[in-house]
Amino acid sequence: MTSRPLRTSVIGSYPFPGWLEFSSSHLDAFGSADLAEMQDDAATVAIQDQIHAGLDVITDGEQTRFDFNLSFYGHLEGISLEPSSPRRFGPPAHDQRGTHEVTGLLAAPAGLGTVAEFQRLLRLAPAGVPLKMSVPGPYTMSGRLAPNDRYPDRYALTEALLPIVSAELEALVAAGCEEICVDEPSMSCYGYREDTRRFVEIFNRTVAPVVGKTRLCTHLCFGNFKGHPVGWRRYSPLFPDFLDLAVEELHVEMANREYAELEIIRPIAERMDVAVGIIDVKSYHIETPDQIAYAVRACLNHAPADRLVFAPDCGLSQTARWAAKQKLANLCAGVARVRQELGLE
Repeated sequence: MTSRPLRTSVIGSYPFPGWLEFSSSHLDAFGSADLAEMQDDAATVAIQDQIHAGLDVITDGEQTRFDFNLSFYGHLEGISLEPSSPRRFGPPAHDQRGTHEVTGLLAAPAGLGTVAEFQRLLRLAPAGVPLKMSVPGPYTMSGRLAPNDRYPDRYALTEALLPIVSAELEALVAAGCEEICVDEPSMSCYGYREDTRRFVEIFNRTVAPVVGKTRLCTHLCFGNFKGHPVGWRRYSPLFPDFLDLAVEELHVEMANREYAELEIIRPIAERMDVAVGIIDVKSYHIETPDQIAYAVRACLNHAPADRLVFAPDCGLSQTARWAAKQKLANLCAGVARVRQELGLE
């Protein structure tokens, strides 16, 4: 069960400060010490925004990743990174992210970089605040790699990536990470047409080495590239199979879907903690504390307080920072209001 009833958390990513967006386009102007300072400063900004909002669990905002998933391809051997987007004009959408050619045996001898990120977070965050790291799962990572003779389909690519992700999880645990989110949004996006039992088996093999050694969670959403989802946005095809995922917390997006299928949190809460997305990261409507409190009370009709976690629908990287700051502050204020009503404060 959650360490605090009606816990507040985030998924992982947070908006870049404007200066970081600008600097990222001019990296050649900086030396190695400048870049290290920039990374520390950006992580500090994300940490302080989350602390100021009042969150129970924070991340580093993934400030040293240009994307929650795509950044990790830079750590892989055996691929040739696609030099540019396949579609460069028109409305921004998922088809602007192409696929990388696989040129050899997939490997990551130096890991995926999350241990260094965690060590930075540990160094910069206030003592005593629960910290969470996010790592993409192998099925989601496989989506931007082109099959070849060695890896003839997406599942073959997934199997090649699985031990790499597992090793990264083990390294994070060895470094002292007490909460890890294994992001598999591709499983929720395509579960309606794929074998959900196979998805569960893949996920559970991925996390098997660290089960019981850290608080594991997973984030099931329907995509958020430039504020656009992808896939059929229904959870019902995923259940009951996904109740067998080996996690302590399962996150579902609800706010952007107008709380459709909210009843699904009841069976989830019978097996594990359920994190409910009650902040719409795709909308610039700023949810008020009253609206947040209303959503929390609705969730309490389906799950007990000690099984509920509240968070944004997805990572906040695609939301302007001014909006993200206010949304998180109102999230915490609305949840605190219900805690007071229940005598939990």
